[in-house]
Amino acid sequence: MISWVPEELGVDPGVESGPLSGARIGVKDNIEVGGVRSTCGSEYFADRVAESDAACVGALKRAGATITSTLNLAEFAVGVTSQNSASGGPVNPWDPTRVPGGSSGGSGVAVAAGVVDVSLGTDTGGSIRLPAACCGVTGLRPSVGVLDMSGIFPVSADFDTVGPLARSAALVRDTFAVLAGTDPTPLRIGPLRISMPWPFVTDDVDPAVRDAMTGVADLLRELGHSIVNVPVRHSESAQDVVYTLIYSDLAEVHAERLNDEPSRFQPATRERIRLGLSIFDEEVVAARRQRDVFRAGTAELFGEVDVVLTPAMPGDVPPLGGGDAVVAQARRMGQLTYPWSLHDGPTLALPVGVHPSGMPIGAQLTAARGGEGTLFALAEQFQAHTDWHRRLPPVRVGEG
Repeated sequence: MISWVPEELGVDPGVESGPLSGARIGVKDNIEVGGVRSTCGSEYFADRVAESDAACVGALKRAGATITSTLNLAEFAVGVTSQNSASGGPVNPWDPTRVPGGSSGGSGVAVAAGVVDVSLGTDTGGSIRLPAACCGVTGLRPSVGVLDMSGIFPVSADFDTVGPLARSAALVRDTFAVLAGTDPTPLRIGPLRISMPWPFVTDDVDPAVRDAMTGVADLLRELGHSIVNVPVRHSESAQDVVYTLIYSDLAEVHAERLNDEPSRFQPATRERIRLGLSIFDEEVVAARRQRDVFRAGTAELFGEVDVVLTPAMPGDVPPLGGGDAVVAQARRMGQLTYPWSLHDGPTLALPVGVHPSGMPIGAQLTAARGGEGTLFALAEQFQAHTDWHRRLPPVRVGEG
């Protein structure tokens, strides 16, 4: 889970106090911390040392936070199991035989296990939201482009975001405020109009997940909000559009490495890059057109509703697997997060129940671009009336 623990505290020495004073922060290992190895979970970068802090790390230090560790991830931030060729993968503290989510797996695990108070992750197709769901914590994919991405190794410039994970929406909000340099104000105050579209992308949602989502909707009604069924337009093709664009960008970033030393990639990463290399330019152009159509549809959607409520994953947290099934498993796990990666607004993942297996169940709240404040207000209200985010896994800091 942890790639690096400092000999000295990673605090800006010029800061005596700040809004995050005392907070222990872990940083995904594709986000640079000056003077520290930044491996991106790959043998290629096993000895790579960051020259300076990423912009987001500097902001946290100036706010008084302590950078305590860098955290494990899927190789080059691609994949939902967070296995990699540099140091293996993090372990889900709820059940070590199940995936921790990815690619920010160590970021979700560290918060759930109590190793840190807040972690930073990156999210391209679900890489914050899936670990949040698998580990039972809260995580934000912010609106695209609102946070400075300098000092972060890219997957796809059009889709990459950086965001915080913590147990509570309130601490995620406080961290986001530091990163954004402003307090997120709700776009709407008072009762919200919330769409829970059924089916969303597919109707093969696990019954336990469906029941948990129904419970969320019932509570939100009790709290005075309206629950409606307004469909997410063009969602049925969104995952394929995102895959086309992300994999083509991934191939462009790594084509030379694949050509020079393909064996140094773990097999699933190698397969994804090769898939990207097989995508034709005209397919990319068509996918960009479809992206614009989807975003136009979501702009209309958020003219009708304030928030969309959807599951984070369609089923239970799956077991760790390998071989030829890895990419197929990733597609299944990400089929409800990828469409919201096509959206340019924020999505907040939060725990909303427990599967009969004992694993957490996560939901997603999505708003219009710039609507982070609305999501935080709604999530904090929900968490004031529930304790899913307070549940502790069997494996915690100092144990096991």
